[in-house]
Amino acid sequence: MRPIVVTHCGVGSIAEVQDVAGRSGRAGMQQLRRGGSALDAAIAAVVVLEDDPRTNAGTGSRMRLDGSIQMDAAVMDSRRRVGAVAAISNVKNPILVARKVMDTPHLLLTGEWATRFARRHGFPFYDPATDRARERWHNTLTELAKKKLPAWAKAWRTYSGSDTVGAVARDGKGRFVAANSTGGVSYMLPGRVGDSPIVGAGLYAGPMGAVAATGVGEEIVRLVLCKFVYDQIEDLGVRGACDAGLKLFPKSVPIGLIAVAKDGAAEADNREMAWWTTAAHVRKRRV
Repeated sequence: MRPIVVTHCGVGSIAEVQDVAGRSGRAGMQQLRRGGSALDAAIAAVVVLEDDPRTNAGTGSRMRLDGSIQMDAAVMDSRRRVGAVAAISNVKNPILVARKVMDTPHLLLTGEWATRFARRHGFPFYDPATDRARERWHNTLTELAKKKLPAWAKAWRTYSGSDTVGAVARDGKGRFVAANSTGGVSYMLPGRVGDSPIVGAGLYAGPMGAVAATGVGEEIVRLVLCKFVYDQIEDLGVRGACDAGLKLFPKSVPIGLIAVAKDGAAEADNREMAWWTTAAHVRKRRV
């Protein structure tokens, strides 16, 4: 089976970050060419996405309303092994911590306990804040002051910029993996957890393939989006499954999907989204 990697920089991402989508995908493919697994490839791809300050994951993550940065990340493979962290702070690569969680009996660690877990496994203190993130935070507070809205009100209506980054991979042995990472969206209360670390919502993988989502987390969780898409793959194929998933949402809700399966790979979105794939004959599709 031919190896495939698909990566994205988040729904709402624009052409200026297309280069990091490509670098991410090539990093994943390099792992596969060296004999690595789909898991190695997906993790390597997401690390590149987290390390670029232009994405909303790892370095450059958005700030919560109190000025803190709390990040979510997860990975799942076709054996349905899962590792995830939510609201983790002060680490450079949340996806690497999530990978460590996969080796424990647990699925998801949260908040300060996820950060403590990271320290025990050798991940040093790291401040992911950037000047751009601070500027966005100040702009958010200004907008809220002008509109006099509660922090959680109409968040998706004012949605702009990039969201969750992610990757899906298939290796030569037919194994599938989905991985994602995010700094969240504007108007976040401290402690908020989105769809990214939630199995079935922000990502899903199994023997039929792997799916990763990006967009408004609360809406994605409500419809368990990635499990829905996964369940359609056998009947509709990977392309049709992604289209069906996107059609669950009104166009006012930003959503993006990437997936890989036995019949290839697919991407679908209803906004701009920088993405990249090694798969042949995969075109950008907007529904």
